[in-house]
Amino acid sequence: MNDSLPALDVLPMARPEIGAREQELVAEVLSSGVLSLGPMLTRFERAVAEWTGATYASAVSSGTAGLHLAIRAAGIAPGDEVVTSPLSFIASANVMIYENATPVFADIDPVTLNIDPAKARAAVSSRTVGLLPVHLFGAAADMTAIEAIASDHHGLWIVEDACEAVGAIDADGRQVGTRGHSAVLGFYPNKQIATGEGGMVLIGDKQVKNRIDSERNQGRAPDMGWLDHENLGYNYRLSDVAAAIGVAQVEKLDEMLDARARVAGWYTELISELDGVTPPAADEGAARRSWFVYVVQLPQGIDRDEVIGRLKSEGVSSKPYMPVIHLQPFYREKFGYAPGDFPIAEDVAARSLALPFYPSMKRGEVERAVETLQRALS
Repeated sequence: MNDSLPALDVLPMARPEIGAREQELVAEVLSSGVLSLGPMLTRFERAVAEWTGATYASAVSSGTAGLHLAIRAAGIAPGDEVVTSPLSFIASANVMIYENATPVFADIDPVTLNIDPAKARAAVSSRTVGLLPVHLFGAAADMTAIEAIASDHHGLWIVEDACEAVGAIDADGRQVGTRGHSAVLGFYPNKQIATGEGGMVLIGDKQVKNRIDSERNQGRAPDMGWLDHENLGYNYRLSDVAAAIGVAQVEKLDEMLDARARVAGWYTELISELDGVTPPAADEGAARRSWFVYVVQLPQGIDRDEVIGRLKSEGVSSKPYMPVIHLQPFYREKFGYAPGDFPIAEDVAARSLALPFYPSMKRGEVERAVETLQRALS
C-alpha cells in the first residue's frame, strides 16, 4: 500500500505559447537546410520591424548581445560613464563593463519602478556619454524626461533596454523602440515573444543597422564575404530555427498580449483584496504596459524568502524579481557599493515577488495563486 501524498500540480513561473505554427515554420527551416543567416532571419526582422513600427531591426542571439552591440554602435569607449537603473536584470549594467566603461546608477521612482529622471539628471557627470533607461516589467520609462536630460547635456546617446517591454506604449502614446534610439528586445522563454534564446535591436539609422549586422557576425563585410572581416565582431547570430519560432510568435503577438493583460487584470482584482500587498502600478494617460511578469510588493516586515518557501510547498512557483544590481557580489567588490546607496530600489527589490504568469493561465489558476499567497502571508 502506498501512503505517499499525490504529487502537486505545480503552477510554473512561465509557459511559452508554442503550437503547430511554430512547428510548421521550424520544419520549413530544417527542410531548407539553411539553419543560420538564411531567409527566415530576414523574415523575422521584417516582421518585428513592421509590428513595432521600427525603421530597422537586427536579430541577435540574446537581449544581452543586443544591448552590447547597441552601446558599441552608440560609440561607448573605455572610461565612459552611462547612467542606468540599479533595478534591472544584471545584463543592462554588465554590457558597459564589457567595454571597460562604468554603469552609474540612479535610484528609481517608487511607483513606476523605472529610473527617476531627476535622479538620473543628478547622476550625469563630465564623463557621462549616454543613458540606458530600462522599461522594467514592461512599463515604459519616462522617455520625454530622459530625452530632455540627453539634450541638455550636449546630446548624450540613449539606448533603451526594452527586453521586457515589446509592445509597451509610453506616456506620449508611442510604442517603445520607435523614438529613433536603439532599443533592445529579449526573447527568452518567459518573454512576450519566446524563441528560446534571442533578441532584436530596433534601430532608426541604416548605418547603425549595418554595423550591428556586421558585428553580430564576427565583423564580416556587408557583402558577407566568408573570411572578409572589416571590424571586430562577435558570434551573436540568431539561428534560423529560432527565427522561425519568432515569426510564428509575431503572427499571434496581439492575441498573446491581450491574454497577458487579461491574466494581469484577474491578478490585480484579487490582489487588491489582500491587506498590504501592492499590485503593479496602473497605466496612466496614453501609457500601456506590455505585461511581462506579474510582480507584487509584499508588506514591510514580511520574510519574502519564507513566503516563497510556503508557496513552493503548495505547488505555486514564485521568484524574487528583481535583486538590485549594485548589491550583487561582483559590483560590491568592484565599485564598493553598500546597502543604502539606492534606498528606494533596495526596498522595492527586497519586497518584490513574481507570481506565475503566462498567456494561457486560467482564472482558476490565478485564484489558486492568490489564495495560496494569502495563506503564506498569514
